[in-house]
Amino acid sequence: MKISVIGCGYLGAVHASAMAELGHDVIGIDVDERKIGELAAGRPPFFEPGLPEILTSATASGRLRFSTDMADAAGAEVHFLAVGTPQTAGSHAADLRFVDAAFESLLPHLADGALVVGKSTVPVGTATRLAERLAEVAPHATLAWNPEFLREGFAVKDTIEPDRLVYGVADDAAAATLDDIYRAALDAGTPRIVTDYATAELVKVAANAFLATKISFINAMAEIAESTGADVTQLADAIGHDARIGRRFLNAGVGFGGGCLPKDIRAFTARAEELGRGEAVAFLKEVDAINLRRRQRVVDLAVEAMGGSVNERRVAVLGVTFKPDSDDVRDSPALDVAVQLKGLGADVVATDPEGLENARLRHPQLAYEPSTTEALRDADLVVLVTEWGEYRDLEPATVRGLVANPTVIDGRNVLDPASWRAAGWTYHGLGRP
Repeated sequence: MKISVIGCGYLGAVHASAMAELGHDVIGIDVDERKIGELAAGRPPFFEPGLPEILTSATASGRLRFSTDMADAAGAEVHFLAVGTPQTAGSHAADLRFVDAAFESLLPHLADGALVVGKSTVPVGTATRLAERLAEVAPHATLAWNPEFLREGFAVKDTIEPDRLVYGVADDAAAATLDDIYRAALDAGTPRIVTDYATAELVKVAANAFLATKISFINAMAEIAESTGADVTQLADAIGHDARIGRRFLNAGVGFGGGCLPKDIRAFTARAEELGRGEAVAFLKEVDAINLRRRQRVVDLAVEAMGGSVNERRVAVLGVTFKPDSDDVRDSPALDVAVQLKGLGADVVATDPEGLENARLRHPQLAYEPSTTEALRDADLVVLVTEWGEYRDLEPATVRGLVANPTVIDGRNVLDPASWRAAGWTYHGLGRP
C-alpha cells in the first residue's frame, strides 16, 4: 500500500523503515531537515540494532523516501501519525502540540477514502477529539488508533513481528485496511484485537503502568530486604515461579527510565485526574517515587562505600543510557547517578558503548571515556548502572588489576557476588546481603 509516516523520530523512523521492508511504498515526513537528510542517506540519527540494515535496504529499493514537505504525503492511502508526546513543562500532562500540529498540517492533503492512523501515545479521549475534527474538515477520510509497543533495542523485531496488534476503529473498513498493512504478521499468527478508540488508547498506557508497577514492586521489596538481610534476587526467583506473577521484570536495581515509561505513567495520572478519577491510579505516584528512590540509594551506597564521602574520589560509572542496546539517555537512572555523584565532589568518569555523545550534550560537566579499561583505571569505586553485556562479562580478577580500590556497586544485580568477592572485591548489590 501507499503509506505516509508523519514524524520520523524513534517511533516513526522505525515504523517507516519496517513498513517499506514489508513491501509497502512509504514516504516519511518530518520538519527536521537534518534528521530527514540523515535518514534519506540511510543513516539513522539514533542507535537501534537492525535499523541501519532495513533502512538501507528500503531506501535502495525505492520503497522508502523522506521529505520535509507535507504535500508529499498527498498520494498515500494510509497516514500514520508517529510524532512525540513529551511531558508538558511545569506539569505531568502530555504535550499534544506536536500531534495536533501534524494532524492539522495533514488535513489538506487527505485523498478520498484515506485512513489516518494514530500511533503516538496520547491521553485517552484524544482520538475521539481528532475524529470529530476529521469529520468536520475532511469527512472523506477516517481515523483509527493503532498503539505501538516497541522496546528500545528490539524495535525492528517488535514492528515486523509484533506480539499483538490493537486497532481502535469506528468501522470495519478501517480494520480491513490495517489488516492489509499487517498481513505478514497476521498470517504468522499475531493476535489481533479490534476495539474502540478509548480502549486502544488505554491499552498502551495501561501496559506501561503495569510494567512500571511490577518493576517498582520488586524495588520496594529490595528496600525491605536491605533492612532485614534478605536477598531480593532469591525472593524474585521464588515468587516468579508462581504463574500468576512470573519472573520477567522482577529484577531489582536502580529502576526504569527512558523517554516513554516515566512520562507515560505521569501523563496517565494527570489524565485520570482531569477525568475526576485520580484516585484510581493514585498508586502510580508511589510507583514513580519508589523508582526515583532507587537512584538515590545507589548514590547513598557509593558514599557509604567510600567511608562517608566521595569527594575527590575517582568513580568509574559503567553505563549512561537508560538500558542496554540503546543510545537513549532521556530520564536515565545511570546518568542521573553519575550527575549526583559529580555534584558530591566525585571525580566521575562515565563510559558507555553507545550513549556518550548524547550524555555529553546533556551533561558536559562529566568526564567521558569510550574505553571501559581506561574508565576503570585507578578507580576508587566502580558503579555499574546500565547492564550492557560487556559489563556483565567483566572478569573480576582482571579488572582488579586496573582499579585503585576494588569496590563495586552493582546497580542492576547482574554480577555474581561470589565470583567478585572471591577475586578480592567488596561487592554491594541492591537488596542483597
